[in-house]
Amino acid sequence: MKFNTIPFNKPYLTGEELQYMQQSIRSGKVSGDGLFTHKCHTFFEQKFGFQKSLLTTSCTSALEMAALLLDLQPGDEVIVPSYTFVSTPNAFMLRGAKIVFADSTAFNPNLDATSLEGLITPRTRAIVPVHYAGIACDMDAIRAVASRHGLTVVEDAAQAIDSYYKGRPLGSLGELAAFSFHETKNIIAGEGGMLAINAPRFVKRAEVIWEKGTNRSAFFRGEVDKYNWVDVGSSFLPSDILAAVLWAQLEQMETIQARRQAIWKRYEAGLEPLRQQGIGLPNIPAYATNNGHIFYVVCRSLKERTALISTLKQANITPAFHYLSLHRSPFYATRHDGRPLPWADHYTDCLLRLPLYYELSDSEQQRVIDVISQFYWSQQLPLVRHQARRVAAALPVAG
Repeated sequence: MKFNTIPFNKPYLTGEELQYMQQSIRSGKVSGDGLFTHKCHTFFEQKFGFQKSLLTTSCTSALEMAALLLDLQPGDEVIVPSYTFVSTPNAFMLRGAKIVFADSTAFNPNLDATSLEGLITPRTRAIVPVHYAGIACDMDAIRAVASRHGLTVVEDAAQAIDSYYKGRPLGSLGELAAFSFHETKNIIAGEGGMLAINAPRFVKRAEVIWEKGTNRSAFFRGEVDKYNWVDVGSSFLPSDILAAVLWAQLEQMETIQARRQAIWKRYEAGLEPLRQQGIGLPNIPAYATNNGHIFYVVCRSLKERTALISTLKQANITPAFHYLSLHRSPFYATRHDGRPLPWADHYTDCLLRLPLYYELSDSEQQRVIDVISQFYWSQQLPLVRHQARRVAAALPVAG
């Protein structure tokens, strides 16, 4: 029997996107910083308590803004997890920083906060925790290290919209934070991102950098009589048409989140027996919440993951592995200081992400669960039969 294909991701649209895009067009201002941009900024500042929110063309752009705000000099060091997307370190390398890679933890792919003290030197300027799968890093531990050494914390919250650490929204715990609204995320604009600014010393300058290094925004608010080139910057702000798409999503955020979390919990319940076979499932610390962004399994070896991928694809299910350890990448391997980062390598080889999107039906999800469960059950059968034969051989022969 041939089943329909289950994709890894399917962008969800609420139905209001086109209407708001048309409204933006009719307003006569479709460039950045328009009506829907302002709506989105207000939403994030009021709901999550960010001091200042600035939409960007991508999360990459938001990270690059953060790097500009740090005034990095060549040779300054920034600590970044090796298990992350290339945008995380690249934003700081563009400003001349040296990247010092940190390992992941044994219980989830997040940065190992206990390793930070050993990575800090007099040149260290910032720590960039990445909240993998929307699950919070140990922010108290990270903030404590940053405070002792006078470092800035930049949260890479690309996957972490509407997720929390001890009741506080992710993105509000660092001086700066970058979010993504790429089509693979929970809340989307097609492409898009946001820089959240939580330290007052960065607010005014962030707006200038956002507007190509000019004080244009202040001019349009009537705060200056003309606008000038006053700092470095670039064109980081997105079209208001993209902000209109994002606004349609934000209006339905609770509904979207509830559905994604229900799918996540169904995966967890259905695959829970695999833990007994040494298969890893997402581990959520007591201090963190789950925003339903990614559900993954951690296989026991690269060979096993390769076989599982093949099995899923034969069943017309599209899984995806994730990051490749950046400390071993062709670009950075010769720049890395040689430290082994075994957990980053482990997730590189063994982590597999499962389809998770709003319109994934219960029957489709059950198919994914059944195929994975059968894959591991079939692996166990030879062992079970072997053990049964050993037990039978040890039994006394009936007289």
